[in-house]
Amino acid sequence: MEAKVVQSLQWSTLNSSENIMRRPSSSLRYTKRFNGNDQRHHQTLASCHLGFGKGVIGQRSVVLKVSCSSQNVSASVLESGSVPTSSDEAVILKKKSEDIEPYLDGRCIYLVGMMGSGKTTVGRILSETLGYSFFDCDTLIEQAVGGTTVAEIFKLYGECFFRDNETEIIRKLSSMQRLVVSTGGGAVVRPINWKYMHKGISVWLDVPLEALARRIAKVGTDSRPLLHGESGDAYTKALERLSTLLEDRGEAYANASARVSLENIAAKLGCKDVCNLTPTAIAIEALVQIEKFLKK
Repeated sequence: MEAKVVQSLQWSTLNSSENIMRRPSSSLRYTKRFNGNDQRHHQTLASCHLGFGKGVIGQRSVVLKVSCSSQNVSASVLESGSVPTSSDEAVILKKKSEDIEPYLDGRCIYLVGMMGSGKTTVGRILSETLGYSFFDCDTLIEQAVGGTTVAEIFKLYGECFFRDNETEIIRKLSSMQRLVVSTGGGAVVRPINWKYMHKGISVWLDVPLEALARRIAKVGTDSRPLLHGESGDAYTKALERLSTLLEDRGEAYANASARVSLENIAAKLGCKDVCNLTPTAIAIEALVQIEKFLKK
């Protein structure tokens, strides 16, 4: 029974707040199959309580609590997480981008952070809302080396060759304006790269290591040259290697003009898992932190 209610909750959060409020309570019917051909039908009553509140930077959130019971089954309560509506996110993102654009004055935005932190996804959202062009450093390096993948570049030519090309790409981009640039996870280790990035605004996407490891383990490590070849299961080897990399790079990431902590966003939104945050919510927080930096 609870599985059915959970499914209903997940569906409900995709609806607008207005539509949900029109149905403050509902009745669900489910069928449970027993051994043989016997089927029993139960009427499951669900009473819903909706709460609306303010999340980070004015986002509305919807909390749906359901108490359900049926014949011979004691009542139980399930509560959804705090879910910001996508329409609200789009409006907030647009408004925030309009607020900070005059302060940006065409300066480039460089996203830094560990592999798998979402720099490319968030970068595309920022570029679209700001009317900027978007560039991914890894992609530009691959194109410069004749379409060879990053993993192949590491294997064939070594990390130093890759870093040299990375620095040259960042140098060229730093002479331009109105760009959002997604940098590689290790771009921060060379001081010369910071010299170029400080011509614009750098933003550190700070994601908990456990969340990064889950993301990377899900898609595999073949495209991650600094993780590929490690022994052990995908999650464990990703977490161990990421921990080592963060120890080496943590102070370098802190050089960024602004820091976007996914843990802080989740706490403000009442979200238990940072992996449930939408890229748009992260992009909004990035604009908030950029605005704070520009107004110092």
